[in-house]
Amino acid sequence: MQKNSDNKLKYQYHTLQNGIRIIHREIPGTVSHCGLMVNTGSRDESEKENGIAHLIEHMIFKGTNKRKAHHILSRIENVGGELNAFTTKEETCVYASFLSPYYGQSLELFADVAFRSTFPEKEIIKEKDVIIDEINSYNDSPSELIFDDFEDLIFHGHSLGRNILGSIENIKIIDRKDVFRFIKSKYSTEELVIASVGQIKFPKLIAIVEKYFENIANSKAKINRLPFNNYQPRNLSVPKESYLSHCMVGNTAYGRTSPNKLPLLLITNLLGGPALNSRLSMQIREKYGYAYTVEAMYQPYSDTGVFNIYIGADSKHVQKSIAIAHREMNKLRKSNLGTLQLHRAKRQIIGQLAISSESYLNEMLGIAKVYLHKPRVKSINDIIEDVENITTKQILEVSNEIFEPSQLSTLIYTAQEEE
Repeated sequence: MQKNSDNKLKYQYHTLQNGIRIIHREIPGTVSHCGLMVNTGSRDESEKENGIAHLIEHMIFKGTNKRKAHHILSRIENVGGELNAFTTKEETCVYASFLSPYYGQSLELFADVAFRSTFPEKEIIKEKDVIIDEINSYNDSPSELIFDDFEDLIFHGHSLGRNILGSIENIKIIDRKDVFRFIKSKYSTEELVIASVGQIKFPKLIAIVEKYFENIANSKAKINRLPFNNYQPRNLSVPKESYLSHCMVGNTAYGRTSPNKLPLLLITNLLGGPALNSRLSMQIREKYGYAYTVEAMYQPYSDTGVFNIYIGADSKHVQKSIAIAHREMNKLRKSNLGTLQLHRAKRQIIGQLAISSESYLNEMLGIAKVYLHKPRVKSINDIIEDVENITTKQILEVSNEIFEPSQLSTLIYTAQEEE
């Protein structure tokens, strides 16, 4: 059992004999948060399997060796808790928020759904219809769909570019045998983390986890991810029946272990973060009124990442908005931030990180993801110190690499009025 040196944020660690890892922070309060996260997502599917990880996430609630679906859903929610799950391109997670006395009840359920789900054939058939409806609904929302289509443009021909939901054609043909085959080949106890932020002593948490998870057989299915290294800038315009036009401009970026990750996060926040005084917001929205929605985002993956700027605007303002975005990126490439500008940028992202860390649920999910890929998790104070150490030289170097005009891709959904 080990603790990090930060007296204000003590993360505690333990590993079961079967490789399952535990990370915990004890907090005061009546509500606790706990999750089980596995290092498998849509990126780990073959082209024919696309959508299966998300289908499995849905199906773990549909029945186990000892519970039917309504028993699973009632196990935590009957005592006032909330049970949920999600799939990303590299992770699958089931998690819950509950009153602190119900740790045992929650972890027993996690073990049951994660390792004893039966995936009934009739439930698979029903859930496939639900997911097809979800896909159709998603396709009707261009402001959401463009993010996935842009990653498909960036990571063209690679599993990172595929939609997490999968295609309707694939979902229709996936069967129960495919589900069990995927689980056996991809889900490993050594690639699984149980994260907790709640009111429980760590020795007691370990005892509960051991009670329900230690008898799980060690499985060493290895995640052999094909690295992405053949990026080619692309520009595409697609007509869409919508009122607004939607636009994405961006590039591949750094993976989660890169030393340039934090500088790019600061640059992204400065350029188009959630604050209304971001550079893109002040220019495109406030000064010219070209667009209501404009934002910049950076998503790191294990070996690569993606940076993008999103703009939703009237068709007559799209090209003007794109020109402004390029102008603002070039400013960051051509000149150093002033001392006061850098100080303000650091204060802003530090404040946003601190506000985000006030959500114990967000913290639990965040440390689960980090601990999947790293041996230790930095506290918010450690991260703040790293932000303070960012230099103007780093900002300039990262901006020149990510915002190089010849390396930027563009995807535009051009508004087409319905006849």
